[in-house]
Amino acid sequence: MKKQITYGYELIINLYECDLKTISSRRKIKEYVDTLCRLIKMRQYGKTLIPYFGEKAPHTKGYSLVQLIETSSITGHFSESLNSAYINIFSCQYFNKEKARKFTKDFFGAKRIKSYYIKRK
Repeated sequence: MKKQITYGYELIINLYECDLKTISSRRKIKEYVDTLCRLIKMRQYGKTLIPYFGEKAPHTKGYSLVQLIETSSITGHFSESLNSAYINIFSCQYFNKEKARKFTKDFFGAKRIKSYYIKRK
């Protein structure tokens, strides 16, 4: 039987009751992704995209985040009306999921968090 190789690692983080000023700030979201990449030892590839859109529905209105990294991507969506954030970190290179989870929760001042970790094969 052929041994399965892990292709990558994905951390899905849902944050609730976040600090509204932080999730509503392009500058703070950029600071988050820059610091996270250093923390989990990922190299950014290209510029960070942080568009503001989704204004047709209150729950989708807010910033989104796309940061390519040399081993895949970090994405996020921020809902101002729900006071929540939804972050995905995917990399073919292993990273410390607990460090990433704790840093993300603390950075956005979330009172509640749900996270899922997947090894992609």
